[in-house]
Amino acid sequence: MSKALELIVAGYVKVRDRPALTSLLAHRRKVLAELQAVSGINPENAVRAIQAELALIEAGLEQLKPPPGSMPDNEWG
Repeated sequence: MSKALELIVAGYVKVRDRPALTSLLAHRRKVLAELQAVSGINPENAVRAIQAELALIEAGLEQLKPPPGSMPDNEWG
């Protein structure tokens, strides 16, 4: 996994920039879907890297979740 992405996610978590993390997650999911649709080459290594990045971004979003019961679910989603 990219150290750069680790630092980016950590920075977004630190400043509590949930929209930026959500956007980054959507982008990585799009890249993963495009890689999985590729034919003629084996994108296995790239797919694994993107999946690791997705896990990192999702973990960052989990850190930003408010404590249970502190706000209605519809305001977080």
